[in-house]
Order: sequence, then C-alpha cells, then structure tokens
Amino acid sequence: MPDQPKTIEPEVESVSGQPGGESLEVDFLHEIGGLLAAAEPLEKVLAQIVEFLYEMIGPDSVFIYVLEGDELVLRASKNPNSEVVNRLKLRVGEGITGWVAEHREPAAMARNAAKDPRFLSFSELAEDSYEAFLSVPMVSRGDLVGVINLQHRLPHMHTRREIALVATISHLVGSEVSLARLDEQVTELSDQLETRKLVERAKGLLQRDLGLSEEESYLTLQRQSRQRRITMKQVAEAIVLSDDVRRPK
Repeated sequence: MPDQPKTIEPEVESVSGQPGGESLEVDFLHEIGGLLAAAEPLEKVLAQIVEFLYEMIGPDSVFIYVLEGDELVLRASKNPNSEVVNRLKLRVGEGITGWVAEHREPAAMARNAAKDPRFLSFSELAEDSYEAFLSVPMVSRGDLVGVINLQHRLPHMHTRREIALVATISHLVGSEVSLARLDEQVTELSDQLETRKLVERAKGLLQRDLGLSEEESYLTLQRQSRQRRITMKQVAEAIVLSDDVRRPK
C-alpha cells in the first residue's frame, strides 16, 4: 500500500477548552518526571499517563502500545475493553497505529477515522466506533518503542497543543520504555547465568554421587524437569540444597 500522508489539523492553542490547562500540563509533566526519577514500575507510569490524557483531553479511549519484537502490544488502556490489555497485538505497518509506528510520524483525523485506508478493525473492539483519532509514535534515541492513541466517538479537532502535549509525553515515556527493556534484558541474562551455574553444580553432584557421565547427568536433570513439570533450575536447586543439608558443618 502506498504511503498515506499524515493529517495534522491546525487549531487554536488550547486543550479541550479547559481553564488552567497549561498549569495542569506542567504539573503532570513534573509528576511524570518524578515517577521516572523514582524508577517506578513502567506499568504504573503508563497507567498515570492514560489517566492524565483521558482527563486532560477528554477522548473516549486511550491506548498505549509497546513494541515487543516485531509486534505492537497493548500495555495500557482507558477504555471499556480494558480486558484486551496485554492481548491485543498488531504488526508494524498494520492499521493506522502500525503506519505511525512504521513512519514514526503522528497521524490525526478529526472525523471519519474508520474510512481512512489505513484503518484496521479489531474483533476484540467490534462494538467500538470512532470518528476522531490521534496516534503519536514513542521514539527513544531514534528507535521506535511504541505508540500512543487517543480516540473519540464524536468528531474532534485535535489542536496543535494537544498533539504537542502527547508528543512530549511520548518522548518521556519512550526513554522509560527503553530503560525498562534494558533492565529486563539484564535481569534475563543474570537469571540465565545463575541457572547455568546451578545446573553445572547439580550435574557435578550427580556425577559424583551416582557415577553418571556429564551427558547422563544432564539428561537426568532434563527428565526430572519434564516428569515433575518444574524448570531445570528448580530441579538443580533441589539437588544442590539436598547436598548442602547432608554436608557436615
């Protein structure tokens, strides 16, 4: 499908006509900065952002997708269909959200969003019908990390201020998502190293106590893992613990 031009409508500088909007924005950005500085869980940060955008701009739904592998996964939502969180997925380039992710450009439609050639309907959201749609990419150091969507059931002219606010938030959260992803990778590598050490030690104990070869001891751990429906790490931990208990103080 050929690239579709993004649609950004110019408007007056206001946010949903709310008095004191600028002050609320500053307060919220300060609050988000505090959450990030305090290293709060990513889920809590995303939940706060969803609530703020819902109250500040007044859409009927707010979705935050996070890029995981080659898929965008819904990780936070303010919507009657919140049960689809962590289940709803789409590929980069799929639908308006996928187009925004692929091109790393915002897309805003004031009305007839469902008629946009990029629009994609989900069976999980079959009863939802939206007129207006704002989608902004989350980018960190040039890398895509996710997308923030705001949807309105009635026509809504997204102001430049609204788009700028969502874009600012997306930059802040993009960096946090990248950090969270890095932390997960470090934790996973650390767990893999710990598991490997435990398995090696358990193999050595089986070789010593049962006279097994290295391959036989590994297959024994593997067989016990399958039979007991627990991980090899748990089997190895049990063997090591048993040896520690039997060892003279």
